[in-house]
Amino acid sequence: MNVLASLGVLGLLIVIHEAGHLFAATSQGIHVSGFSIGFGPALIKKKLRGVVYAIRVLPLGGFVAFPDEEESEIPKDDPDLLRNRPIPQRALVISAGVIANLALAWLILLTQANFVGIPNEPNPGVLIVAVQSNEAAEAAGLEAGDQILRVDNTDLGKGQDAVLLLVKKIKASPGESLELETIRSGKSSNIRITPSASKGSGLVGAQLQPNSNGNVHAANGIGESIKYVDNQFLQLLNQTINGYKGLFTNFNTTAKQISGPVKIVEMGAQLTGQGLSGLMLFAALISINLAVLNSLPLPLLDGGQLMLLILEGFRGKPIPEKLQLAFMQSGFLLLVGLSVVLIIRDTTQLEIVQNLIAH
Repeated sequence: MNVLASLGVLGLLIVIHEAGHLFAATSQGIHVSGFSIGFGPALIKKKLRGVVYAIRVLPLGGFVAFPDEEESEIPKDDPDLLRNRPIPQRALVISAGVIANLALAWLILLTQANFVGIPNEPNPGVLIVAVQSNEAAEAAGLEAGDQILRVDNTDLGKGQDAVLLLVKKIKASPGESLELETIRSGKSSNIRITPSASKGSGLVGAQLQPNSNGNVHAANGIGESIKYVDNQFLQLLNQTINGYKGLFTNFNTTAKQISGPVKIVEMGAQLTGQGLSGLMLFAALISINLAVLNSLPLPLLDGGQLMLLILEGFRGKPIPEKLQLAFMQSGFLLLVGLSVVLIIRDTTQLEIVQNLIAH
């Protein structure tokens, strides 16, 4: 059930993203010909008010189609074709999916704060959420669920400041041995770890977060809940942006942390196992990730289309259609190829698959 719930969340977030594009276009009177979830041949499709709605074979995203992109009875000079609209209107249509995902994430966090509660002050230390294979954290014997209280006899404190202090210490200590005071299942122990060097910075291969105690309290009015949600939303957004920024500044290290659909669903199932609060956090996290990912200036993504629009604004005329087509086709091949690789990698790392291989 947890896996089905996480799959449902992923599907809903894709629908919301594409619905943002659809609403931005139709609300401006722009012609739309199709609304699809997935790519490839259609499994189910239905035409309503001139728009063909479809669910397709490859569940790797979705798209909104316009008559501009296909053979149509609509005259090419029709002012309601997307390509004939002013650049600001087209930019709004392109950006609407990202805006929809960001707005949804904020609303999910607000709903969680008001109906589930606001987390109490976290416990001291830092919680390890996940450990990467063949990295320093795994070699030192650290596991997901471990709590780190001190590093080299220095108290880490609480909350996000504790995470930042530990990360700063790790980054400043490539190749140097650090002593961590940890707690696992209520038992305290000291572990020595040597961060690996990556471009002059230390790295241990562990995902860290504040050591929350899981307790919550009711919001003391809408003001407290909005303040909490704003802080949490900006924190998640900043972490996500920095994560994608690492793809360009430190690709070899960051690429190992990229998760495909299988790993995302597995993570969603784990968070969903914590109840409604975990499911809502998963939805907010993935919605923000979809927004940031689609903002990247890469082919087939919203950011790539926006980049072409900006270039058109500088040139004073559209980019030649052949160049646009080549740009988008290369993006499709890249997206499908990367997705296949990540699905294979993540599937082989699942515990059930590892057990089958071992036997």
